[in-house]
Amino acid sequence: QVQLVESGGGLVQPGGSLRLSCAASGSIFSIYDMGWYRQAPGMERELVATTSSGGSINYADSVKGRFTISRDNAKSTVYLQMDSLKPEDTAVYYCSAGIRRWRGGGVINYWGQGTQVTVSS
Repeated sequence: QVQLVESGGGLVQPGGSLRLSCAASGSIFSIYDMGWYRQAPGMERELVATTSSGGSINYADSVKGRFTISRDNAKSTVYLQMDSLKPEDTAVYYCSAGIRRWRGGGVINYWGQGTQVTVSS
């Protein structure tokens, strides 16, 4: 089994910061792309940021310059540093990872359970 466990969400005032973490554990041979997505009430899930195993990074236009994604491959963990938060950043944030569980196996996309981020005064 594979688990992605997120932490770090919460309530923050506009202009504040939060740091999300997502650790992968279980039967893992290798991890490829890792990323963060979010879903606001009544909206579709959208990409926030992704990082490949080779170090390529992609951000949604709405978070460029405010959010920073990073990963620690030794800890199988991806982070999302969120600065200058706005009320429109309020959503459930999900981490995602492409994982190969054994040599020669296929790459399957796994999701975390989600963590709530609320930006409000």
